[in-house]
Formats: sequence, C-alpha cells, structure tokens
Amino acid sequence: MKKIILLGYMGCGKSTIAKLIAEITNLKALDLDNCIENTTNTSINNLFATKGELYFRKLEHEILSELMNNQDSFVLSLGGGTPCYANNHELLKGENVISIYLNASIPTLYNRLINEKENRPLIADKSESELKEYIAKNLFDRSYYYNQAQFKVLVDGKSAKEITDEILLLLA
Repeated sequence: MKKIILLGYMGCGKSTIAKLIAEITNLKALDLDNCIENTTNTSINNLFATKGELYFRKLEHEILSELMNNQDSFVLSLGGGTPCYANNHELLKGENVISIYLNASIPTLYNRLINEKENRPLIADKSESELKEYIAKNLFDRSYYYNQAQFKVLVDGKSAKEITDEILLLLA
C-alpha cells in the first residue's frame, strides 16, 4: 500500500502531475475535488455557493480521512486549502504515505490562474490586482502546512514531464 499525496496552491499542477505519475507507476490517480463532486453529485462551485466553505471543508476532511484510512494505493491531488483545515496535514504523515509540495511562485500562480478564475470559486470575484495580493496572502498563511510535506518540488519554469521525472526520482 502506497499513497502519494500532492499538495500546493491552486494552479501549481497537482491534478496534471498526479495523472502523469499514476500512468507511470500504474497507480490510480485521484483528485480530492473530483471525489467530493462524485460523493455529493454536485460541483465544487455549487457546494460553495449553496452550502458555504465551512460545509465544504468538513466534507473535504471526511472524504480525505476515508481515503487515507483505506488500504488502496493511489496518487492523490489535494485541493489547495486541504492541508490547512481540520488538521488534514496530520493525515499526510502516515506510514506508506509520501507527501510532496508542488511549490510555485506568486507570478507563476498568477499567470496560471488569471484566465481560469470562473472555474475557481475562491478567486472568481477577484480583480487582477486583487488576485495577486490574494495569492500572496494565501501562500503566506498556508506555508506552514505546505511545508509539512516530506518533499518540496519547485515547479516554476518546468514542464509537467520535468516535474514528474523529478518526483519519480524522489520515489525511487
């Protein structure tokens, strides 16, 4: 049983990299947001709009706990805020759990997120200048949790293949 957990801020590449690692390692790729959507039969955007962030975070914790307690092996991409709530970062420290922080700079995240704001409920209403400040504040607030990961991989200026290859070297 091996669980490879990717964490980091929204837009850092967690879902993309999880799929690539899963293909190469023959593990199942899971995305926590997709697991939540499948469980609730509704979108993350709709959950935030109708039930609020607190409800979402409680549900997120429950589903993450279930995944971490089962015997399956997988590559899991977390939501950007997942490690920061409900002591979720403690769930990433178990035996046979490998946690990797995909670390991206503010300019990299801004450039990736500016054109997909409408798909991300926490930044959908932010102007361009507000977005950069929001990312900076969040990264500062979340850095403690992100840095609890066993490994940190810098993603700025690297292709998905380069990041995947670097992670595979860490796993070897």
